[in-house]
Amino acid sequence: MWKRTLATLLLATGLAASANAQTLRFGLMEDPDALDPTFARTFSGRMVFAALCDKLVDIDAKLNIVPQLATEWSWSPDQKTLTMKIRDGVKFQDGEKLDAEAVKFNLERHLRAQGSQRRGEISAIDSVEVVDPLTVRINLKTPFAPLLAQFTDRAGMMVSPKAATALGDKFASAPVCAGPFKFVERVAQDRIVVEKFDQYWNKDAIFLNRIEFKVIPDTTVRLTNLRSGQLDLLERLAPTDLSQVQADSKLKVGSTYELGYQTLLINLSKDSALAKNPKVREALELSLDRDAINQVVFNGEFLPGNQWVSPKNPNYVAAFPIPKRDVAKAKALLKEAGITGPVQVNMTVFSDNLSQQSAQVIQAMAKEAGFDLKIQSTDFGTALNLADQGNYDLMLYNWSGRPDPDGNTYNFLASKAPLNYPRYASEKADAALKAERQTNDPEARKAAWKDLAAQVLTDRPLIYLYHRKLLWAYSTRLTGFGEYPDGLVRFTGLKLN
Repeated sequence: MWKRTLATLLLATGLAASANAQTLRFGLMEDPDALDPTFARTFSGRMVFAALCDKLVDIDAKLNIVPQLATEWSWSPDQKTLTMKIRDGVKFQDGEKLDAEAVKFNLERHLRAQGSQRRGEISAIDSVEVVDPLTVRINLKTPFAPLLAQFTDRAGMMVSPKAATALGDKFASAPVCAGPFKFVERVAQDRIVVEKFDQYWNKDAIFLNRIEFKVIPDTTVRLTNLRSGQLDLLERLAPTDLSQVQADSKLKVGSTYELGYQTLLINLSKDSALAKNPKVREALELSLDRDAINQVVFNGEFLPGNQWVSPKNPNYVAAFPIPKRDVAKAKALLKEAGITGPVQVNMTVFSDNLSQQSAQVIQAMAKEAGFDLKIQSTDFGTALNLADQGNYDLMLYNWSGRPDPDGNTYNFLASKAPLNYPRYASEKADAALKAERQTNDPEARKAAWKDLAAQVLTDRPLIYLYHRKLLWAYSTRLTGFGEYPDGLVRFTGLKLN
């Protein structure tokens, strides 16, 4: 009898250990903002959404758009109507069915909700029609080239209409989507926990039972936790730590260049020399050596750049190459602008290690040209609120990027767009953005990008600096890890051995 009892206990212990072994502990650099696809805007939030919320379409490792919640789609000859077939048998995590009505609800929510961060991304949508239970027709005001690319991110994420209606503005506290994992709990600045959704449409490809997203802003602490076995995976490994991870036989590295950029946002609504005079902004850019910043702070791993896409991107405008540092010219420009003393500017910076180090190098370089930059550190969420309110002078800012260049430009540069933190308004820039959106002709779009670059790189509402090499470090126990250019982890196929 006692032998059977012992065997039962051992079996139960083994099953519990096996379940626990499939708990992925994932180290995030910062605490995400609202867990609601309509209102969210952080890169770390997108990491969590990758587990919670499937999208209409996704991208593969080569940036091809591939089916997810939509299985197929077609365009009308005039490119003003997109018809999508919705996958049959998909359920939200509250048991409700995903159908064409739910897709219509979500797209209209993105367009109409007060404070929506998605409105600008899909503003060309005029109406959404339900053709049949699994077919939706999206009618556009004008042809809109980036639409499918927008659906590969939060604009394409589907939440439960029932839950969104019942919870209202509290939805982010208990999000319900159609993804592989369901929300369990969130402790601010500490952790977000999700568990496998047993009715997920592709459940046979999900091997993890639970994911614990742990918020650890300090890159050194995050890596220490990985090396000690307290984490299984971390994102945004510091480039300066790359060599020690590569030398550790228990760890692996994944990497890809991001689709986005790192930039200095300039608040043009301020009553300051930097805001009011483009010569002062040009002087600030000429005081900076992007290659030196890359070497000193990022161990040479990042890619210097001066546009919304990297020099490796086919949409990079080669007619406007990266300017070289020229302190003498910077000083001359300040003199032309009538500046006699140091240009005093408050620079808002995220509180993570790499942002702090970047800011210090930028501060030292700018000082040589006649700028006195005062570094003001704050957490990521507070910095975004300051940007929203226009309560900053200069901000070192990160944008994770989108597959189509429109996702890196329109919301930041179009007049009154949701993420136009610089408060930039230019008729020529608006015209170029309108032109690139309303054609699917690659050459016509390239011409529009060139027009946009000519205007924006002269006005300098922001100064593009570099493009990160996104680095992941993870335990050799983790298998199935893939590298995607949007910098997000796909949890399908991931397994802990």
